[in-house]
Amino acid sequence: MSSVKLLKLGTNPEKECVFLSTTPSENGFENPYFKITPEEYMHRVLPERNKASKGIGLKPNYVPDTYFFLYNENDTIVGLFKIRHYLNDTLKNGAGHIGYIIKREYRNHGYATIGIHLALKKLKHLALLRETEAYFQISRDNIYSYKALIKNKAYIVKMTEDYIYLRIKLR
Repeated sequence: MSSVKLLKLGTNPEKECVFLSTTPSENGFENPYFKITPEEYMHRVLPERNKASKGIGLKPNYVPDTYFFLYNENDTIVGLFKIRHYLNDTLKNGAGHIGYIIKREYRNHGYATIGIHLALKKLKHLALLRETEAYFQISRDNIYSYKALIKNKAYIVKMTEDYIYLRIKLR
C-alpha cells in the first residue's frame, strides 16, 4: 500500500467526475455531486469546490474544506476525503474535520486506515488549522470506520445512541 496516495481535487478531472457521479451518499457521507455530468463537473463542481477550499461563497455555518481523492496502487480512485480546515462550534459537536467514503468494492482492504493517515497529514499542514486534535463523528453501527480510526490512534470522547465521537492528537 506504499503507492497509495491522496491527491487534491482537480488532479485528474475525468476520474474524479466518474467517482463522484457514481458514488451515492451513505453512512453519513453526503455526496451532492452524485449523477453529475462531465460538463457539470468542469463548469460547476471544480469552480465551486476550489472556492470552498478558499472560504469563498460558503453557506452560513460552513467552513473552508478541500476534497482529496484516494488512489490505489493501480491509479484507480478508491475513496474521497473531505477535509475541513478548521471547526466551528457546530462541527466540533458534529461532523468533525474529516468526512470520507471508500467505494464499496474497495472496502475491507485497508484503504480507510491509510486514507485517514494521509488525510491527517494534510490536515496538519493546512494553514488555518486551529485545533490540536482532529475531531470525528461516526455512526455507532459503522464498525469499519471505528476500526480504521482506532488504528490511527483515535480515542473515544463521547458516545450517544446514534454516534461515536472520537479524536486523534495532531501534535
